[in-house]
Amino acid sequence: MSSEQEGESIRCLVAKVGLDGHDRGAHVISRAFRDAGFEVIYSGLHKSPDDIVQAAVQEDVDVLGISILSGAHNTLVPKIIDGLEEYDAADDTLVLVGGVIPEEDREGLKEEGVAAIFGPGTSIEETIEFVRENAPER
Repeated sequence: MSSEQEGESIRCLVAKVGLDGHDRGAHVISRAFRDAGFEVIYSGLHKSPDDIVQAAVQEDVDVLGISILSGAHNTLVPKIIDGLEEYDAADDTLVLVGGVIPEEDREGLKEEGVAAIFGPGTSIEETIEFVRENAPER
């Protein structure tokens, strides 16, 4: 038995979408989430929005953390959220975006359904705290 007395652990998919080949941040957050007691699945590099939706739905994740540095967030993130909606999974999936997202793009992403955006320099503790407070109840 694990020491998760407070119930199920939070299931997270950390996903790299598109052609962005830099995944150090995704590895750092995956490890930190694991250390915090979350169940973590890492997508690997170069995933399409559909790959990520399929993984999120099949793994029944509570949290989808999308790591994107390529600048294509305004195209790729809405495609992922639309895909989650097609599977009726959007309402019970907390969608987070990590990466370099210009200030002027943040509001649009939040309107699309992104719960929070974590830029460079965000503390890991802050991200973990946000997930603990906002992950959907099972």
